[in-house]
Amino acid sequence: MTKRGTTTGDAFLGVPFRWLGPGAVVVLAVAYGIFWYVARPAGEPVLRHVGQLFGGESVLLYSIALVLVSTLPHVEPAFGGIDHAAIWHRRAAVTATILLLPHIELASNPEATSVGKTLAVVAISGLAALVVWAVLPRWRTMLPGPARRVVIAVLATKASQLVARFLGGYERWRGFHRLTGLFVAAGFLHGLLDASAFEAAPALRWSYVAVGGTGLAFYTYRELLARHFLPHHDYQVAGVRPVTADLVEVALRPLGRPLAFKPGQFAMVYLETAEGWQRHPFSISGPAREGGISITVKALGDHTTRLPDVVQPGMPAVVGGPYGRFDRHRGTAHQVWIAGGVGITPFLSWLRSLDSEPDAELQEDVHFFVTSAGPSPFADEITAIAGHHPWLSVHLVDTEADGRLTPDAVMAAVDTEPRRLSVFMGGPDAMLRQFRKAFQAAGVRRANIHREYFQWR
Repeated sequence: MTKRGTTTGDAFLGVPFRWLGPGAVVVLAVAYGIFWYVARPAGEPVLRHVGQLFGGESVLLYSIALVLVSTLPHVEPAFGGIDHAAIWHRRAAVTATILLLPHIELASNPEATSVGKTLAVVAISGLAALVVWAVLPRWRTMLPGPARRVVIAVLATKASQLVARFLGGYERWRGFHRLTGLFVAAGFLHGLLDASAFEAAPALRWSYVAVGGTGLAFYTYRELLARHFLPHHDYQVAGVRPVTADLVEVALRPLGRPLAFKPGQFAMVYLETAEGWQRHPFSISGPAREGGISITVKALGDHTTRLPDVVQPGMPAVVGGPYGRFDRHRGTAHQVWIAGGVGITPFLSWLRSLDSEPDAELQEDVHFFVTSAGPSPFADEITAIAGHHPWLSVHLVDTEADGRLTPDAVMAAVDTEPRRLSVFMGGPDAMLRQFRKAFQAAGVRRANIHREYFQWR
């Protein structure tokens, strides 16, 4: 058996591709801020100009956020996958919204137009509502323990329940989220009408037009044109198999040209259910018969909780993609795989692809840690596949009987120098953040630590 040599994945001048996009975002934001400050016209009050600088930076970051969700194929490799791009989309939008606060406080223009003021109110109200609505499902991970108890008590009140009913679930949020570009356009036009620095500094005006125009152009492409260029594949639900009380596998059968995907990728799946069409990104848990695919769904939200009840065999589905760059081939010859809960899905895809090809052989030395509350429902399948691949060592961790898996336990089980090790992880966000820090402290190179973000929406 020939072992693959050590590699740190795709890189440009030693820098992993997945860092180029985030690095470019930071550099562009800093450079644009410096340009605004240096180009301040003579006689322009410093505080007012700084306030308008924050407004310009906000438009820049919102434009970047619109580019990142444009679904253009060139965005994905620069960020290491569309899931990572979605995370940076959220970060850019949240930061842009925060920058609006000093902008409102400092950028007052005594000659502001009434139209500009109205557009500012529309933009700020809409964008702030979008950001708050996007953050609400993740409040548990953002607040300390004592504050959580207070929030839980508030959420139990009738008033909070009425608000939650009004907001609805994922589909309503997604529909409102599509208005992001319109709110950005309102803010952009407000800046063109009311920024006092533009009259005396045309370079600032035209740079602002270029920044805002680019973001709005990408938004227009995504909303009006992308559907005509992105490949979509017609499927049909072939079977729905409950795995546990909150986990279900859905098998999809192609009705035409099947989706070509790499194990570990995910797809945007549109399912016609008893409650209408629903859309969600799902990791592909493996190939199925006749070019089909299977997805593993955990009850994480309003949509996925009801999925086993509203999806039945024979229902149509549309699959878009594939997306993602969670690929074991980008790792070194010595690897650790860590799967927590539904984070096991891409690893199942890797293993099932090996099992479905008689001549396929695992070339890497792999330690696979599977952690779950209770015995893993996939334990027998994983153990059977591992029996055909001597380089694959499986560690099943039942947290109810064995306690939680720790980074120290992982490193103790792996007899490999940390600098030569690649780590691939999928699971709860808090767990993966802890493991990432611990592995870096143990000597694993940051470029060799890969994770999948399956919580993004």
